[in-house]
Amino acid sequence: MTVSRADTLVNQRLKSATTEHSSNDYRSFTAEGSLVGVEIKETRVTDAEFEEMKRFVYEYLSASVEKEREGGRMRWYPWHSADYRFNHILNVVSIAEELAQEEGADVDITRVAAVFHDVAKLETDQELHAEAGARVARQYLEARAGYPDSFVSQVCRAIEYHSYQGELGDLALETQCLIEADLLDKIGANGTMLMLLRMGYEARTHMEADEMVDRVLERGYDAAGRVESDTAEGIAYQRLKRVKWFGEWLEDEIAGL
Repeated sequence: MTVSRADTLVNQRLKSATTEHSSNDYRSFTAEGSLVGVEIKETRVTDAEFEEMKRFVYEYLSASVEKEREGGRMRWYPWHSADYRFNHILNVVSIAEELAQEEGADVDITRVAAVFHDVAKLETDQELHAEAGARVARQYLEARAGYPDSFVSQVCRAIEYHSYQGELGDLALETQCLIEADLLDKIGANGTMLMLLRMGYEARTHMEADEMVDRVLERGYDAAGRVESDTAEGIAYQRLKRVKWFGEWLEDEIAGL
């Protein structure tokens, strides 16, 4: 990722934009997870502003794919497209909002971090995409007047840490919600569909579908073992239960399994 391309995309979307904000509070953090006080701030992300963020992220992903055609980063599988990645982002936004509401996290920080968390996924190596995504989000948010520094910093910190592999309890609650949502999207229907797509790409047959279900469950149990909030554990349980039911359905109807 280069700053110049991000700046260009931000400027294209935001040069003539105006903002309307209402009064609300944001918590201030000096480091990940360390609460130091409450700042009274004048901003809150409206639904219209959030829709604009989603449009920007989709356009950024699409531009990354166009860059690939000119010799950019190769993808492992053909469904790693702007549409596929954006669908994952929307899934994570939905789950993250639910977690934030139930667990008492700041919903705006959580959902804005979620919508930007994989914005650089298609142009940056896996180990660098979180940091790159945080830079894109910061440029976008700082290009619009009215978002306080504390809000921007907390959003970007959540994005930067969303690939964190340590204990989630060490992180700010908003970051934890984002990570848990990202993990939960790998469980259930989306994870099952991804495995089906992978089987098709590898020219494997439905007779290996039991292996596919086992792989989804294995990933699911790994992900469920990392989540810490009660809400995330409940979602993980329900999704894994449905995958197990799907495997039993296959066994009932496919003679060779």
